[in-house]
Amino acid sequence: MSMKIIMVLGFAATVLSACASIVNHGSNPVTISSFPKHADFDVINQHGKVIHSGTTPETVSLKPDAGYFRGEKYTLKFQKEGFGVQTAPLNADLNTWYWGNLLLGVIPGMLLIDPLTGAMWSLPESKSVYLMPNPN
Repeated sequence: MSMKIIMVLGFAATVLSACASIVNHGSNPVTISSFPKHADFDVINQHGKVIHSGTTPETVSLKPDAGYFRGEKYTLKFQKEGFGVQTAPLNADLNTWYWGNLLLGVIPGMLLIDPLTGAMWSLPESKSVYLMPNPN
């Protein structure tokens, strides 16, 4: 191979690589549970839109990002007969693989690819809530 081809391949590999995008692919599965089980719940995004409704326990696939360099912030709303309505936050955090870009010197991955794909963010694998009985 000529030196020119090797340089082009090396440049392409650097530009197209992004640590978090390689490891994390889009939506994150989150297991939502409650005590007691079989509570109805809604997943509400930061714009106030209900994006999923279900019954605990359930695994839901959620997007961790809310746009370029913005992690999603969800609110979970739980309801069950005999128990008070309860809400709980479910927020995206920086994906630890995102920092691999800095360690490897992959600046396009850190500033462009991972933020655009949403891979720089991750959600917890599970969220559990203890419902309080109505004081009747």
